[in-house]
Amino acid sequence: MSSIPQADIPVRVTRAEKIADGIHLYEMRRPDGGDLPAFTAGSHINLRVPNGLMRKYSLCSDPAARDHYCIAVKREDNGRGGSIYLIDNTREGDEWMISAPDNAFALPQRGDNFIFIAGGIGITPFIAMIHALKNDPTKKFRLYYCSRTPEMTAFREELSAPEHMGRVVIHYDGGDPSKALDLWPIVEERKNREHIYCCGPRGLMEAVRDATGHWTPTSIHFEAFSEADARRPDDTPFKVRLASSGATIDVPAGTTILEAMRAAGYDVPSSCESGTCGTCRTRLIAGEADHRDLVLTEAERSSQIMICVSRAKTPELVIDR
Repeated sequence: MSSIPQADIPVRVTRAEKIADGIHLYEMRRPDGGDLPAFTAGSHINLRVPNGLMRKYSLCSDPAARDHYCIAVKREDNGRGGSIYLIDNTREGDEWMISAPDNAFALPQRGDNFIFIAGGIGITPFIAMIHALKNDPTKKFRLYYCSRTPEMTAFREELSAPEHMGRVVIHYDGGDPSKALDLWPIVEERKNREHIYCCGPRGLMEAVRDATGHWTPTSIHFEAFSEADARRPDDTPFKVRLASSGATIDVPAGTTILEAMRAAGYDVPSSCESGTCGTCRTRLIAGEADHRDLVLTEAERSSQIMICVSRAKTPELVIDR
């Protein structure tokens, strides 16, 4: 079972600066100067914002550097206030409470070739991945970074360095969908032991999923940088019946199946809780699901469900729990 890790590690902000329009970089270190917990590329931390909100941010520093972490925060004017508070109020010297790193977007041990596809602030986990791969001659990567304008592109100078020539493509679309990155030439052919990683807006991740139907599901990896599409204004309550015991659980509007099961005392495994990692995959026995994940294929959707985000189109679902 994976719940929200406790934000019990004190850190001090040692760098706070704007790195692109609406995007700020924050470096943090232990107040006593000691090492922070080790992490692997793709990891995130949970940060308790001083206004009380808890937010998840990908680490974008070098995993080999234990003396500090870095995160990049995009100002979300239509969000719930966490990013706005951080950007408007954080100064060097401030103290935060963070969780130990967790990773639902890790690089596989057996992968040799990687295609990274980032949209907007979804670039952050790939910065750590590039750090991790750059000194390993057996690993190859290509990064396709979708952004609106150069001014809105975080890490632009770093990624434009000569060492990344031929491996990094920054694609500007000006916010025009007709100028979006053409994915097909990128994913048409798969090399041996090649994996695709995508982090960005929901539309980009859905486009990557649709373009990679000929890839094996285990070679496609997604991470959502924003809150999962698990709650919608028109959601309605439904019931979930557990086949193993016959118990029935009410799932209110605004609550996920995963949350309702945990509230009822069930120990349910999960990781990303955004419908992108597959940890909470559950067999669907009866009822029609409202699928909101990016993991299941069309063929799998009649018999499986991701309970961290998906809901029901029928009054009741029966699942194998």
